Amino acid sequence: MRYHIENNSVQETLVIPLFGRLVCSERFPQLFSDPEAKRICNALDYDFAEKRKKMESPAGLFGALEVAQRQYDLRCEVEAYLKEHPRAAAVNLGCGLDDTFSKVDNGLCCGYNLDFPDVIAARNELLPAAEREENLACDLNDFSWMDRIGASGGAVFFAAGVFYYFKTGDVKKLFAAMAERFPGAVLAFDSCNERGAKLMRKTWLKEAGITDVSAFFSLEDEKELLGWSDRFASVSAKSYMRGYRDIYRDVGLFHRLMIRFCDSLVNMKIIRIAFKEEKYDAQI
Repeated sequence: MRYHIENNSVQETLVIPLFGRLVCSERFPQLFSDPEAKRICNALDYDFAEKRKKMESPAGLFGALEVAQRQYDLRCEVEAYLKEHPRAAAVNLGCGLDDTFSKVDNGLCCGYNLDFPDVIAARNELLPAAEREENLACDLNDFSWMDRIGASGGAVFFAAGVFYYFKTGDVKKLFAAMAERFPGAVLAFDSCNERGAKLMRKTWLKEAGITDVSAFFSLEDEKELLGWSDRFASVSAKSYMRGYRDIYRDVGLFHRLMIRFCDSLVNMKIIRIAFKEEKYDAQI
C-alpha cells in the first residue's frame, strides 16, 4: 500500500525537497543521481502533477537545483569529517525524508535522524532505519535528544533547510549547548541573509504558517557566530552553489544569473562550525 500524504499538511512539506532531488536527477543526470528519491516518490499516494508543473518552470527548477546541491554540499562535509573520525555519529537535524546517511555510510559510523514525531512516523514507513542508524522523534529545542547520541567516536551534525524556521535566540542556545556537549564535533548547515529570509516568507515560510520573519534566523556574515560561544573553534563558509562543486557552467543562462544573485545578494552559504576539543586544566 502506498503511503498517503494529505494536501496542506506538515508532511506535505517533506515532499518538496524530495521531489526536487528527483527532478534534478531527471533534468541534470550528469550532476545528480538519486534513485532513492524516485523510489520514495513512487511509494507515495500523492498527486505530483501540480508540483511538477511548478518545478519544471525555470524558477522552480532552480529551486530543485538548490535542494539537490545542498544535499551534495552537506554530504561533502559529513564525508570529510568521517575520513578523520570513521566511527563518528552522523546526525541529521530536522531530517525529513533525507537519506544522506545511506550515502555516507562507511560501515563503521552510526547515523541519527531527528525530527518531529509525525515526520519520523512517515520516515519509519518510507525510510526505515538501517543497521547502525536510528530515527529519533524529538523537538530540537528540547535538548534531551543529546542524551541519545552516541558520540564517543566524534560527531558531525548537519541540517538542510531547518534553521530558517527557528528564532535566532533559539538557534544561539542550541548551537551553544551542542558545543558544550559535543567537544571536537562539527556542525554544517545552510543559511541566507535577511533579504533571503524575506523572500522565503512568500514561499517556504508562508506554507509553514510563519508570517513574521524578523525574529527568525538569518545571517549576514558567518563571523557573527564567533561571538555566540567561546566553545566555537572556528567558523567558515562556502558558496551554496559553487563552493563544493561549481555547477555554474553546467546550467543555462537563467540559472547562471540566479546563482550569481544567490551569491551576491542573498548570501546563500553552507556554514561550518567546528567545536573546540575538550581541555583539561593542568594539575599542579
